[in-house]
Amino acid sequence: DARHVGHARDLGRARCHAAAHGRDPRITVHFGSSVVALHGNERIEQVELEDAAAGRRRIPASAVFVMAGAQPDCDWLSGLVALDNAGYILTGAAVGQSANFETSHPGIFAVGDVRAGSVKRVASAVGEGSVVISEVWNYLSKRDEADARP
Repeated sequence: DARHVGHARDLGRARCHAAAHGRDPRITVHFGSSVVALHGNERIEQVELEDAAAGRRRIPASAVFVMAGAQPDCDWLSGLVALDNAGYILTGAAVGQSANFETSHPGIFAVGDVRAGSVKRVASAVGEGSVVISEVWNYLSKRDEADARP
């Protein structure tokens, strides 16, 4: 039951991913590879990979899982909220906030894949989105109470 992991780039996250899976002899990691075609009749039977070193080749496959956009694009927030070394937004206790999803800048919240420590899955991001609503509500309620004081 072989497994293949392809990484379009041979960089940081790919190396971390490979290290995590490198201990399992059933997993082969293909760095610098792109999926260029899927082959099969009624279902996927093969994936065609291409890279500069090996050219095009087909490998048997019964399923394909795509993980696109795994790099954060939060540079525009640098200086406004705290980011970790990989560019993910720090929240909660990591920046001294009691609310799990509040950033280093009070009143700015972050959920989903851009948040440091998140699971990087759609279902988790949706769950975080539903939870953060109460955190935002609490923040706004406290702010309104403070504004109402004489």
